[in-house]
Amino acid sequence: MIRTVAFYTLGCKLNFAETSDMSRQFSAAGYQVVDFKETADVYVINTCAVTAIAEKKGRTIIHQIVRRNPDSIIAVIGCFSQLSPEEIAQIQGVDIILGNNDKYKILNYIDHCDKQRSVTSTSSPSDFVLSYSSDDRTRTFLKIQDGCDYFCSYCTIPFARGHNRSARIADIAHIVEQLAQQHVNEIVLTGINIGEFGKHHHETFLQLLQVLETTPIPRFRISSIEPNLITEEMITFIAASTKILPHFHIPLQSGCDRILNLMRRKYSRQLFADKINSIKQQIPHSFIAADVIAGFPSETEADFMDTVQFIERLPLAYLHVFPYSERKNTQALTIAEKVSPIEKKRRRELLQTLSTQKHQQFYQQQTDSVHHVLWEATQHRNTMYGFTDNYIRVKKTFDCQAVNTIETVTLSHLDADGIFSVDSHK
Repeated sequence: MIRTVAFYTLGCKLNFAETSDMSRQFSAAGYQVVDFKETADVYVINTCAVTAIAEKKGRTIIHQIVRRNPDSIIAVIGCFSQLSPEEIAQIQGVDIILGNNDKYKILNYIDHCDKQRSVTSTSSPSDFVLSYSSDDRTRTFLKIQDGCDYFCSYCTIPFARGHNRSARIADIAHIVEQLAQQHVNEIVLTGINIGEFGKHHHETFLQLLQVLETTPIPRFRISSIEPNLITEEMITFIAASTKILPHFHIPLQSGCDRILNLMRRKYSRQLFADKINSIKQQIPHSFIAADVIAGFPSETEADFMDTVQFIERLPLAYLHVFPYSERKNTQALTIAEKVSPIEKKRRRELLQTLSTQKHQQFYQQQTDSVHHVLWEATQHRNTMYGFTDNYIRVKKTFDCQAVNTIETVTLSHLDADGIFSVDSHK
């Protein structure tokens, strides 16, 4: 009888790439992969621990699946498992707990699993496994790097993911060629700190981009990159590229230098502004998003307004706003002055309002411009959707022949939901 397995993934694009890689391993071993809502012999929950909310979601999913399928093998893997294995072990019904270095050996653990005795393995993350997602017909998340050596004062990821390490350019190029044969049209380059790519192999992220430019894949999107690791040479290369898309996600976290210093970030707000302005000067139509943390310990109202006014002056298109979340073993816990939950919520909401304004302004600026859209398979009420090269969501009447094709369009009509209807170029 064929055994079944179901996966649930929380967190970042990196987790999704890794889950997909493990799913292929199970399929190769003879398992049938089924939807997480179905009854399965094995459930694998790939967790996140970047915030307290992410951990709470993980606990909720674990409890739900234990209650629903107590006779199944339940494996909890990933960042939450790495950082808090003892907490997960207290949940009756969890059979396997694997950290980030051990999760790729999950098949071995399942083969020897005994429902009467749980297994925990959370050795320090040091291996690198080149992974990619394969459950989307149009785009693939490709893991090129893992870990981080920065140890920002609020961040637990270096403890969960280990030190910086990455694949070699030659190995990535080989995977990209394989994905091209599978008719993938867009690859999203993912990692924890991809600007540090290749450091221990004497390779660089720019060198990787230069190689990817020569491959058959038509579109590459950069998931997130630290501002201090963006070079002028890199910006110039992307501006001239036909394949590296004009879409940047650049963590800011705070627009106040005092708070940036407390966060142990590796740049000043002036450096951040210089990078943003350089990108917009060379690539005027580029979409630039930024991460911001609201309510970091000791952030005063003046510090916060400094951040708001700084962001207002920048040509950003979107903000990903997080309320500060206390993380075990981080230096920020030692800062005595805390921001109240109510005040964190107020500041987060103000930043989200600013983000909405920035996003609408960027879309309005793009009206009547010409872009290339990759159409997705998802349809709703006879409508299909896609994203332009510079990350603008668009729609048109569903056409099955258009799925996974790239079309040149004019952004003509912006509807009440903030989505462009488009005019095709025949």
